[in-house]
Amino acid sequence: MSVTIKSSHEIELMREAGRLLEIVHKELAAAIRPGISTHELDKIGEKVIRSFGCTPNFLNYNGYPASFCISVNDEVVHGIPYKEKLLHEGDIVSVDAGLIYKGMHSDAARTYGVGKISPEAQKLIDVTRQSFFEGIKYAREGHRLHEISAAIGDYAESFGYGVVRDLVGHGIGHALHEDPQIPNFRQRSRGIRLVKGMTLAVEPMINMGRPEVEWLDDDWTVVTEDGSLSAHYENTILITDGEPEILTLS
Repeated sequence: MSVTIKSSHEIELMREAGRLLEIVHKELAAAIRPGISTHELDKIGEKVIRSFGCTPNFLNYNGYPASFCISVNDEVVHGIPYKEKLLHEGDIVSVDAGLIYKGMHSDAARTYGVGKISPEAQKLIDVTRQSFFEGIKYAREGHRLHEISAAIGDYAESFGYGVVRDLVGHGIGHALHEDPQIPNFRQRSRGIRLVKGMTLAVEPMINMGRPEVEWLDDDWTVVTEDGSLSAHYENTILITDGEPEILTLS
């Protein structure tokens, strides 16, 4: 494992990459409505990214065919946008995106309700988001990586939800995916010690039902095995000598 410590210059670039990505997410949140296609959302988001002079880092990543992962209802992550795939009242949709600014990456995901959603769906979205914040209470210099993992998983599981085991968070910087891997559930090991200057993408993926998932025939889209709803929340963070800095959330 090779975890990179970012220089002050690299951190400044990642701050800007994160700031711009938050704007992209706000633009897409405003566009989400019943009847819009996931393809249209993808094109809206890509246009905003390119208007900043940035590059969508998901596009063609290991062959991925779009700029955004847009996952609906029981789709956990990596949902491919299609013209025929329309959002409907009551759906929940996770939007996962990143961009490259002057060689440095950002990565963040949000889950939204489409129109009026059920209280149960809203609770899943809220708990998934809060599990991220429970986890990053331990994202401090001197703490261990898997303290983050345990806090995320323990919080989500206290509501009876399934925490996805097959997908994890990751380091980020010059590449979209760097060391270390960041599970969202309690580990036997304590993990590496966190050091100021590490940049991490922490991303709980939480199912309303069981934690098991499966891949569809497109080899990208991951869905819940039991057909239950799933939510996803992610930010790029910086380890400091105090509270972590969330680079993709102002």
